[in-house]
Amino acid sequence: MTAELVRGQNHPLDRSRVEIRIAAGVPVVAGVTLGDEQGGLPGAEAVVHPGAPRRPGIEVPGQAAAEHRLTVDLDALPAAVHRVSVLLALAARSGAPATFGAAPAPSVRLTALDGTGLAGYTLTGLTVETAVVAVELYRRQGAWKVRAVGQGYADGLAALLHDQGLARAAERAAEIEAAAAPDPVREAPTREAPFQEALAPSATSATATPAATGPVDYRHPDRRSTPAPGPTPPATAPSATAPSGASASGAPATDGPPPPVAGDAAGWSMEERLYNQIWGMFEDLARSVAAYRSASDFAASRLAQELDEVLADPRNRLGTAADVARATARDRHATLLTRARAALDRDLAQLTAESEVVEPALPPAFARWDNPVWQGHHVPLERPMALRLGDLHLPEVLDLCIPMLVRLPLERGLWIDSGPDSRAAEPGPEREFGRRELGSALTDGPPDAAEVRRLALEAAVAIAARLLAVHPAGEFAVQVIDPGGAAAQALAPLVETGALPGPPVPGAQGVATVLEGLIRRVDLVQMAVRSRAADALPPDLDTAEQLLIVHDFPHGFDDRAVTMLRYLADEGPAAGVHLMMVADRAQAREFGPVLDPLWRSLLRLTPVPDAHLADPWVGHAWTYEPALAPKGSQVVRQVLTRLAEARRAAARTEPAGPPLPPTT
Repeated sequence: MTAELVRGQNHPLDRSRVEIRIAAGVPVVAGVTLGDEQGGLPGAEAVVHPGAPRRPGIEVPGQAAAEHRLTVDLDALPAAVHRVSVLLALAARSGAPATFGAAPAPSVRLTALDGTGLAGYTLTGLTVETAVVAVELYRRQGAWKVRAVGQGYADGLAALLHDQGLARAAERAAEIEAAAAPDPVREAPTREAPFQEALAPSATSATATPAATGPVDYRHPDRRSTPAPGPTPPATAPSATAPSGASASGAPATDGPPPPVAGDAAGWSMEERLYNQIWGMFEDLARSVAAYRSASDFAASRLAQELDEVLADPRNRLGTAADVARATARDRHATLLTRARAALDRDLAQLTAESEVVEPALPPAFARWDNPVWQGHHVPLERPMALRLGDLHLPEVLDLCIPMLVRLPLERGLWIDSGPDSRAAEPGPEREFGRRELGSALTDGPPDAAEVRRLALEAAVAIAARLLAVHPAGEFAVQVIDPGGAAAQALAPLVETGALPGPPVPGAQGVATVLEGLIRRVDLVQMAVRSRAADALPPDLDTAEQLLIVHDFPHGFDDRAVTMLRYLADEGPAAGVHLMMVADRAQAREFGPVLDPLWRSLLRLTPVPDAHLADPWVGHAWTYEPALAPKGSQVVRQVLTRLAEARRAAARTEPAGPPLPPTT
């Protein structure tokens, strides 16, 4: 069954040899660029076009036409190729449409060599664009996927290739257009031409969306929403670097897309659909901001180039010619920035509307602590697929946060950094937003060291409470190492509700006792799994998944305890033992580089907003905000109380025996 994609959506490819079928209704030039891991083009050999239609693993048509078939053998591509972008450009012919907005909406279909449909995408919303990146095939962790891109350019192939980083892009674009020019003999008019023109509007597949000018449609293709009522302002031409359908003022050309719907994504359950929708929102925001930053960089480089040209011409030193040229260049720069921001604002408006309907619909595992869903929370019968650790946002849009979800069971430990590097920077728009959104009270200005340590422990308790609350009663437990006893106040909700049997044993003896018990558990579970003898586990062994919170590290740790901690970090997750460090890395310098593998194995979180999470896809540095309960709220204690009641009820049923924890 063919997967119908919308702009920004991706789909896995289960085979390496595919055919890309293009139906445009009007003559277009088809080509392919072969990008490296960063998406850059190393040289002219990375462009497959009618003048050079064959490269290893790729073959494209040699002429402009209304329909094309491109063959791709992903296994035959050079190892350095990580991205295959399919390009379309309008052919320069007499009587042909000047822009994609005046032509039927082109469609792209990926099929197997036997014609089996894999994925399809119809490029709706194009207006003044003359060239477009339709789809891209990209390699991620050894597997190939296809993504619907729809990135349009009003300045044609030259702007498209320049945006992809190709040197001498204008010359290469002219070469492609010359190679695709029609043969006067072969392209002579025939009596069949009017019939072909009459069929042009239906040249796309039966499932294609009719051409329309307007904003990008983020909807899932199976959604049955109705358009929002009310007219919209008229649109003006978008910039060359703006996404398809953008207008200079940010207003759509026609009525906006239907209101978004929570859970409007692929998946077998509502939980999976919401998870996939959140991931799609993350990708959409990352891509839209990346496009805006790219357009801004292009505008800046173009301004610098034009100013250099002004200064390089000695004739401009006389009269007012230089001043006029500089003013014109700055005006063009400002216009490009305005158009780029308008395109970004249009995408952000759609994502914000989607976030406003998705956030209230999230289940407890995905929801913030201030979501009303926690007020009616009941202990689940099975573990969810993911857990929310906080929120992510980018500086271009401070009021749009994307939930940061991690899959369960945890595959790596967590490290809540309580050191000085995690303190908020000097006040600014981003930091002020973080203070405003955090549930706990932050003092004016950056928090001091004591405040950071307190918030770090509070974040650890909040995450532990979430993990306990989203697991069935008796299937998850928490243990704490606190050699100095400094965490007693923060741990009170866990101790008073019975989530912790009692306060942690202080000193080195308490450290050794907890570590030895967990290592024994890991070893026994590993032996039971290898021998397939779960029934042989000792009856006193708690087979529930365990979360070990280590506070005030390395206080109370000797070399033997550090070795045991590293063992748990490496072997624990596969046996159901998970580590959460609440520590300042600088305080463990005395152990030298021996702890470097430990820190690298943990997912670093911060107790205050901090831009430290790198996105390898587009290179963004995302600002992470911890998921803390609102100030003065008792929601965490209430959830733990309900969990204690469910645990007591489950104990009264006296089950036959706890199951062996899942292994990875």
